Amino acid sequence: MEPGRPGRCHESGPTAEAALDDDELVTRVRAGDREAYDALVARHTASAYRTAVLLGAGPDAEDVVQEAFVKAYRKLSRYRAEASFRSWLLAIVANETRNLHRTRTRRDGLTLRVAAAEPVAAVTGDDGLDAVLAAERRAALVGALRRLPVRDREVIVCRYLLDLGEDETVTVLGLPRGTVKSRTHRALAKLRALLDREVAHRG
Repeated sequence: MEPGRPGRCHESGPTAEAALDDDELVTRVRAGDREAYDALVARHTASAYRTAVLLGAGPDAEDVVQEAFVKAYRKLSRYRAEASFRSWLLAIVANETRNLHRTRTRRDGLTLRVAAAEPVAAVTGDDGLDAVLAAERRAALVGALRRLPVRDREVIVCRYLLDLGEDETVTVLGLPRGTVKSRTHRALAKLRALLDREVAHRG
């Protein structure tokens, strides 16, 4: 079975696999249990996909995630559980997304398709107005994020859109803790300034 693709659990069954924590599953994978890796894939696919999209993989997000899971399987011997398996995996996803940016002939920046693609519901009255205003705020946020430098976008995405903790952000971006703190502070200031200018522009 190809690593990175969900499969069926045989001896212990999917319910038993689901009850295990990530490190227990990793131990099983290292012992040759390929079904345990399927359980890890199933558990973290949604988070990996969302990370790839928010970091700019866009329509290539599925390919990025598939490649990240394959590479994670091959590199599992290097996982030392100093960080969570999730943040270790997301670091691979982030690196694969950066590789994608470097190989693209055009830079499309941060494409927040998850946020930008949400349609405004066809409702009336106050709910309709709220939906329109929410869509405008979302569009303004997407536009402002696209104008940030890539390294600033990454830290905002990790800390606030993916809701990662500081430790996880350090692991995912491969940066020192102090750099994450200072970059987050500066990136938020830049984002607020861009949003303020957008509001002033719209009047």
